[in-house]
Amino acid sequence: MIGYARVSLAKQAERGVSLEAQVEKIRAMATLQGAELVDVVVDGGESAKSLERPGLQRIMGMMDGREMDAVVVAKLDRLTRSVKDLADLLERFNRCGVALISISESLDTQSAAGRLVLNIMTAVSQWEREAIGERTRDAMRHKKSKGERVGNIPFGYQLSDDRKHVEPNPAEQAVLSRIRKLRAEGYTLRGIADKLNRGSMRNNITGTAPSNSNKPNRVIMFSPHRNTSGNA
Repeated sequence: MIGYARVSLAKQAERGVSLEAQVEKIRAMATLQGAELVDVVVDGGESAKSLERPGLQRIMGMMDGREMDAVVVAKLDRLTRSVKDLADLLERFNRCGVALISISESLDTQSAAGRLVLNIMTAVSQWEREAIGERTRDAMRHKKSKGERVGNIPFGYQLSDDRKHVEPNPAEQAVLSRIRKLRAEGYTLRGIADKLNRGSMRNNITGTAPSNSNKPNRVIMFSPHRNTSGNA
């Protein structure tokens, strides 16, 4: 049996408080199960965002070499906070015949019940993440349908007096119309940019002539009422 402990901040690793608590729980679990705790691998000051951690990579190497039969963690998030990474780890654990034991969640994949609970937790976490994403997208679509500002204000529009909705900016709308006209006449985006620069089109934010030759492309793409039928 191998233990794994992790803290995300270097200061925590130096103080050792959180690490000591994790190691004590791991040792207690090994004693309770009557198992030999060969080692406790520690990742100090390492984030759970990636599996590329020295200690965890060492454990995965030991798993591949069949040097252990179980990995014990004080809490599941010490191993990873990513649903995808957890699924990948569980697949690797299963392939190597290594059990995962998480003390705080009372999980032990040595049993069918433990594997079932962990799979349910993983599915619920995935559902929660996707549900949050859906609610966010729905809220953004609702705001946009009401003409409210969502993110950066596109070229051709400005904030209205209520500071929530956007309304057409006459000067910039004239520029958009000219861009569409030039595009319909067959001008390339670079050619349109050159023509507008020669005409001293002013940037809507800085008040300076734009030097970016891709400006018309960005303007056309960002306009919420752009013509998408062909000649944008």
